[in-house]
Amino acid sequence: MTTFSLIQSMDLTAANTFGLSASSRLGAIITSPDELTAAYDYARAHGLPVHVLGGGSNVILSPQFDGLTLLMAIKGKTLIGQDGENNIVEAAAGETWHDFVVWTLDNDLPGLENLALIPGTVGASPVQNIGAYGLELADRFDSLTAFDTQTRALCTFSAAECRFAYRQSVFKAEPGRYIVTSVRFALPAQWAPILNYAGLNTLPPDRSPRAVMDQVIALRQSKLPDPKKIGNVGSFFHNPVVTADVHATVRAANPTAPAYPQPDGSIKLSAGWLIEQCGLKGAREGQVGVSDRHALVLVNHGGGTRAEIEALAARIKATVFERFGIGLTAEPVFY
Repeated sequence: MTTFSLIQSMDLTAANTFGLSASSRLGAIITSPDELTAAYDYARAHGLPVHVLGGGSNVILSPQFDGLTLLMAIKGKTLIGQDGENNIVEAAAGETWHDFVVWTLDNDLPGLENLALIPGTVGASPVQNIGAYGLELADRFDSLTAFDTQTRALCTFSAAECRFAYRQSVFKAEPGRYIVTSVRFALPAQWAPILNYAGLNTLPPDRSPRAVMDQVIALRQSKLPDPKKIGNVGSFFHNPVVTADVHATVRAANPTAPAYPQPDGSIKLSAGWLIEQCGLKGAREGQVGVSDRHALVLVNHGGGTRAEIEALAARIKATVFERFGIGLTAEPVFY
């Protein structure tokens, strides 16, 4: 029978990119799906709640978790083969997302370059349906394997079964039930660059995949603070999607407000712009604050606490709603 190694009082400070001081009563590093099964069986037998962490880049942790925290470290990436017009590539959940993107280009398998430098792991990518610079994970998705914590069995999900939407999926809608163990991607054998996004639309159409990736990296580094230098979880709020009527009201008072029409007729607004218009760029709450580089990013200036983050987020949401009548939703999960 497969077992796993328990760690008493696991320190999670280095396991979350916001840099919060945090620990878990028990922890384990998971390197195989069988260890995942064993860990959940142990938790059930001992009545313990379970949290699973990948790169810790989209979570706000409590100072102390009285349960079992599993760090996802299942590794592996490979070319499965070709399916019609696509190369099918598989990566294990514990692979670092950006390293995986680089690996695809190193192996002449382009298609994910617009998603370069997004923090986190491969396993977390479908949960959030990550997206950037004109591309979402759903656009390159084939299937995934996940551990069902209710049935204690591995199961496969198609794109339709994942119920992808803007920063949404079935895994986010049913938190804690499914733990992704591997993801398969459909990468176009006949590659064409996606350049219809500000910052990329000046590139010539014959640019190589690596040149596109380098430009994406440069754009992200110019806008977003490096979590290795100052704690953050990237974009803290979803860009709100509103009706055409709401957008018209905002635009009437703010003609230059950024807006992105959606296929269903709704309009996506820039949360960062809304926050900046409220004068909150650079604002602070104790040791945490709004980045002075990008108003959509909250940062830890050192020694910040979860309580300070919650207070600042509440202040931002209240201020934006008071001025624009638009509600903001936080992206990270609060554990």
